[in-house]
Amino acid sequence: MTVEAHKETMDFQAEVSQVLNLVIRSLYSNKEIFLRELISNASDAAEKLRFEALTDDALYEEDPNLRIRVSVDEERRTLTISDNGIGMSRQEVSETIGTIANSGTRKFIEAMSGDKAQDSQLIGQFGVGFYSAFIVADKVTLVTRRAGAGSEHGVRWESSGEGSYTIETVEKAGRGTDVTLHLREEESEFTKGYRLRGIISKFSDHVAIPVEMLEEDFGRDDEEKEKEKKEPQWEQVNKGTALWMRNKSDISDEEYNEFYKHIGHDFEEPLAYVHNRVEGKSEYSSLLYIPGRAPFDLWDREQKHGVKLYVRRVFIMDEADKLMPRYLRFVKGVVDSDDLPLNVSRELLQHNKKIDSIRSANVKRVLELLKKMSSNEPEKYQKFWKEFGNVLKEGPAEDYANKEKVAELIRFNSTKAERKEDLVSLDQYIDRMQEKQEKIYYITADSYAAALHSPHLEVFRKKDVEVLLLTDRVDEWLVTHLFEYKGKQLQSVAKGELDLGELEAKENKEEQDKAAEEHKGLVERIKSALGDAVKEVRISKRLTESPACLVVEDYDMSANLQRVLKQL
Repeated sequence: MTVEAHKETMDFQAEVSQVLNLVIRSLYSNKEIFLRELISNASDAAEKLRFEALTDDALYEEDPNLRIRVSVDEERRTLTISDNGIGMSRQEVSETIGTIANSGTRKFIEAMSGDKAQDSQLIGQFGVGFYSAFIVADKVTLVTRRAGAGSEHGVRWESSGEGSYTIETVEKAGRGTDVTLHLREEESEFTKGYRLRGIISKFSDHVAIPVEMLEEDFGRDDEEKEKEKKEPQWEQVNKGTALWMRNKSDISDEEYNEFYKHIGHDFEEPLAYVHNRVEGKSEYSSLLYIPGRAPFDLWDREQKHGVKLYVRRVFIMDEADKLMPRYLRFVKGVVDSDDLPLNVSRELLQHNKKIDSIRSANVKRVLELLKKMSSNEPEKYQKFWKEFGNVLKEGPAEDYANKEKVAELIRFNSTKAERKEDLVSLDQYIDRMQEKQEKIYYITADSYAAALHSPHLEVFRKKDVEVLLLTDRVDEWLVTHLFEYKGKQLQSVAKGELDLGELEAKENKEEQDKAAEEHKGLVERIKSALGDAVKEVRISKRLTESPACLVVEDYDMSANLQRVLKQL
């Protein structure tokens, strides 16, 4: 049975055209990266086939040996990356390459700054690796067939990256995908075997699927080769083993970093990583990374986040969010379990004691890694905090069991800091508390300047008492769940009757009582004038310079939170 070819010329989705233009303008700082991206895509396709074949062995089509092959034609100046993975249908090709089906597309484009180094990071995070082919190619041809479909259901896609593409149905005997790059004249170096082998060794050694190239005999001259006329054989050019299954002592930092770039679709090295093998009641390996930069969609509630889940080296799912709480959603990595069933589903993950155990251990390791970084590498931790601090602040509300451990990692602006960039921890605050101080004082505001110059701070400056300045939206959420730290109550300086405890001298209290009695008439007149706009008017002990300030009751919504909610 044959299928009508039906060739169409289609325009790229507007957003794709913009992304293509960004990529073609050499957004990637290193041209070699295109090969890493295409091999990574091929690896994903092979992993997906392996997973789907768990329930339908026929998808292997009597060819269960998964592989990626890289071949060249120097005369035609082409480079082809082939895989025998899951492949794509015509509809999947159009949806995957012709459009970017992602709610964050517009945000991504808006995030572009024009800074090539910075924008290259965004491109990688967005996962448009296929388009990197156009950095070195003036035309790209893709031929694919989905596993399980007949040979007549092959699809050919072609584009020169100038706003449109052609797509047609063709015959394709084997399943999987062939991506052929028609290289620009100045990019002919990428037809050289030694050059490609070097790139594969550098960027894709850790890919668990074998990457193969035709053998090259570098030790003999052309005359000797002609005598034998030996048919070249395919040979594996990467190690092809799961990095997380190797001994830590055998893995270099460079290998760890390159593996992160592969699974994280990132171009920067990670800030830190932790690699563990657990044996006992539950057996699994984990390799977890702290990225160096926040993805542009970190705050997109619809976007899934999480680590990759494998079961006995078989890829099961991306973004296994049950393995990591949302306040650690920036963590990238791999968890490979020996105990879970191969047919594990997202639903099963929700009610599984082994998953709960792995999740708990993951959280412990990440928090320990961050604590170690904050103690031993404060500059690196400062970079982490700048990128992910506001996400970590969600922790005390989400993870009661680890509330104090998370709180230990949180950093704040302070009235004692000389610069806005100088942040303090709660432990540092406690260490320099006044001798008779019993509480940790803070103020929330919509900006650093507003907090720093608030009249609520006047009495604290007079008494040289440090106040934490909370100016991020998430801070209001934080303080409703973080009531105390190491036995010290957190107290807003803009709420309720100010209680300075033993910091307040007895004579000051007597003066306050006397002033309240003396100005009783004034207080009554102000209250009468304001009417229902206020609940109470009273003489303040907060102020030393300003005539008046507004406060709310202890358990009322703060003025700053009211402003935030009105803006939503």
